[in-house]
Amino acid sequence: MALQRVMATALDLNRSCNCQTLNAATLYRQLSTDVAWGNVQAAVLESRPYLFSSTVVFVCPSTMDAMAKIVSAIEATIMLPSYQQQALSLAPSIAVESFGPSGVFMGYDFHLGEHGPQLIEINTNAGGALLNVVLARAQQVCCEEMAWAFKPSTALPAIEQEFLAMFQHEWALQRGDAPMGRIAIVDDDPDNQYLHPEFKLFQQMFERAGIAVVIADARELTWVADKLHYAGQVIDMVYNRLTDFYLAATEHEALRVAYEAGAVVLTPNPHAHALHADKRNLVALSDVVQLGAMGVAPSERDVLLAGIPRTQLVSADNADKLWHDRRHLFFKPATGYGSKAAYRGDKLTRRVWQEILQGDYVAQAIAPPSERLINVDGVDVALKLDVRVYTYQGAVQLVAARLYAGQTTNFRTPGGGFAPVFVVPQ
Repeated sequence: MALQRVMATALDLNRSCNCQTLNAATLYRQLSTDVAWGNVQAAVLESRPYLFSSTVVFVCPSTMDAMAKIVSAIEATIMLPSYQQQALSLAPSIAVESFGPSGVFMGYDFHLGEHGPQLIEINTNAGGALLNVVLARAQQVCCEEMAWAFKPSTALPAIEQEFLAMFQHEWALQRGDAPMGRIAIVDDDPDNQYLHPEFKLFQQMFERAGIAVVIADARELTWVADKLHYAGQVIDMVYNRLTDFYLAATEHEALRVAYEAGAVVLTPNPHAHALHADKRNLVALSDVVQLGAMGVAPSERDVLLAGIPRTQLVSADNADKLWHDRRHLFFKPATGYGSKAAYRGDKLTRRVWQEILQGDYVAQAIAPPSERLINVDGVDVALKLDVRVYTYQGAVQLVAARLYAGQTTNFRTPGGGFAPVFVVPQ
């Protein structure tokens, strides 16, 4: 009964407490002049008004435990040779070989239902971790009545060192005891990426540790004399923020060649993406027959079946049934990311359905998101929410939420954006 009360309390708080907990002045100071975080452009709050929400999301301890168990069960399954053989058979050749690194900032995205968290997808280059640390540090108790519920993580002061150690470990997995070389934080046109402020935070994190670092446009990398270069400098390690997960684009040829030659430590990388984030993997992870055939332990199998909505490949063979059942399904491109070309079945037109049939899609049983009440310009609004669990090698590092309206998560919703997750004490 006590556990049920805690679950009800978290749900009730999200549905009824519209307090604003963000101390904007503290957040602004951290992003602009706080020596602990460096000199990030202060204009971030003005140019990205929906990056940060003004409130927090509450969860109960059992929800946190359940998400951690789902992550652990998936990571254990991924280690099975039978799983790896199947997953890598779906991927291009660049993903087959592993050079050692596991992949930084794995992101497990959940919807929170009354029957427990449901995994929606896994991302290998999940953004926002460092921004969410800054955000969590800028919260304040909204009123005395709510003070009991505000229990910030005791790990926040040390989490930057944990992130740094993660990159150092990735380096060691491929380079052993060799001194850590220059890092490039890489994306296409990074200055104009929505999460560019986070690139600056990471740059300053590395610089404070005495590590040479640049923010680089992937299209300007060059392969010269068997080394990767940017602006005349040799690049030894790449923190990869590209959404070209298999480096297939022509403009990423230099990075692709360097990676395949083992000349650069790339994290996250194609191998990690193939094992974790290809959405076709969710078909096996949510199917009792396939899990049994792969040799997944019964206890982990039960966790996966309870925590991952049933997912199917879309094909000509099941097209009629999927169209009939579409109102209960969400259709996603197998190798896509975020909400790109993803569709709720009840919104589908015949034209879009034909495009899905011509593409490479999966159909996932809809797991409705929960909601968070927030006050926007004096009006109470119920926004949808999802929870992102940032992990490294299966260990949970940070948990954050995203608030939004519409079909999928976005940063275009008034009152929406990243929000800290607070665990309601028992």
